[in-house]
Amino acid sequence: MTPWRDRLRGTARGTTGRSPTTVDQIAMAAGLSPRSFFRYFANKEAVVTYVLDETGADIADALAARPAEEEPWYALRRAFDEVIEKWTRNQSLPMIRLIHDTPVLYAKHLHQEVQWNEAIARSLVTRLSKTPPGEERRLRAGALAAAGVACFAYARLEWVACDGKRSVAELLDLAMDAVSPLSRP
Repeated sequence: MTPWRDRLRGTARGTTGRSPTTVDQIAMAAGLSPRSFFRYFANKEAVVTYVLDETGADIADALAARPAEEEPWYALRRAFDEVIEKWTRNQSLPMIRLIHDTPVLYAKHLHQEVQWNEAIARSLVTRLSKTPPGEERRLRAGALAAAGVACFAYARLEWVACDGKRSVAELLDLAMDAVSPLSRP
């Protein structure tokens, strides 16, 4: 992230909540003009969801870097680790709660998850057996990606519901293991 994006996001995190916050308020708190704000973000919702924009690509990149001998489902689970670590380090629970509690932000996030599925599926295709034809391999990769992202979504919902008392990593392990056992290589 650029320093200004970080600053705007941090400012928005501190000024948004249940009461309406204007772009002018966010920009002023960050020491910018509203016009400068719009150089970085299309709208105030984008300030909050910006941190999630690259999540799918981050997971796909981490998946591509996993050892080739790992089973696809296990490799996908481990690919979430860096994102979970970053969210934990950045104390993202309040932001994730805000996204889940705000319909317009949650709608944007659901759209982002569709994009995550596509990026992750592209990385999974190379891990799947070459035996099925290309179209079937893409379908299987898409189904695995969507299932993994859905497990991640439910793990985050539970993380918010338990107010962070359990880790996202633990909750994701439980969710993904419920779909298919996470066999280690």
